[in-house]
Amino acid sequence: MTAFLIFRLYGPLATWGDIAVGERRAGFSRPGKSAALGIVAAALGIERADKDRQDRLAGGYGFAVRIDAPGQSLRDYHTAQTARRSDIKKLLKADPRPLTRKRLLSVEDPETILSQRDYLADALATVALWSRAEAPYDLVVIREALLHPRFALYLGRKSCPPALPLAPQVIENDDLSEALNAYAPPTIEAFDAKRLNRRKHRIQLAWEDDVTAIVPMQREQRRDAVRDRTRWLFAERHEKVAVLSPEET
Repeated sequence: MTAFLIFRLYGPLATWGDIAVGERRAGFSRPGKSAALGIVAAALGIERADKDRQDRLAGGYGFAVRIDAPGQSLRDYHTAQTARRSDIKKLLKADPRPLTRKRLLSVEDPETILSQRDYLADALATVALWSRAEAPYDLVVIREALLHPRFALYLGRKSCPPALPLAPQVIENDDLSEALNAYAPPTIEAFDAKRLNRRKHRIQLAWEDDVTAIVPMQREQRRDAVRDRTRWLFAERHEKVAVLSPEET
């Protein structure tokens, strides 16, 4: 039997970063492993600059995500002030620590940058994690941290807080899909998850490792394996993807 830690991610807005360079800040259609483990790290109180603990967290768990409702795409035209490149070099020369927002705005003549940022509105995802041999924390410890997080949790950006409790549960099963089907978060009268998928989109499942008998339809490459969170460096990772039949949900 495999123990799975399962929790849900829902908010009016969420954004799951893809490769983003320059003005276009694209988003992916589902949460990545780095996003899920970033939420776990925040709940545990692990600082982004704590590379040792971040590395052990990144390598210690398998990851899967089921897209219960894909949400609606939304694009935001965004303006922000920041330091010019020449000033950034001066700031880092004076103090090589990661730049905070306060330090970036401390320069005399900041510049304005423009960007387009992708979001998903009313998307609902169910995440599953399981321990590998080198897992630094028991799943029960992570569950308790998600119930009582040390840092604020958000869905990709600080402007995207969760709108529902994550409702983490540890479920033991031989098959990931069956564990996900056994997951039963508390119902909330004012929230009906089925209404989020009015167009009856087929439910998608993406996963690592051999934890389910479901045959994948394809294998995808994601660049969301954490290498260095302070420098926003990520390596490639592969996952299997399937569209679930009604009997599998």
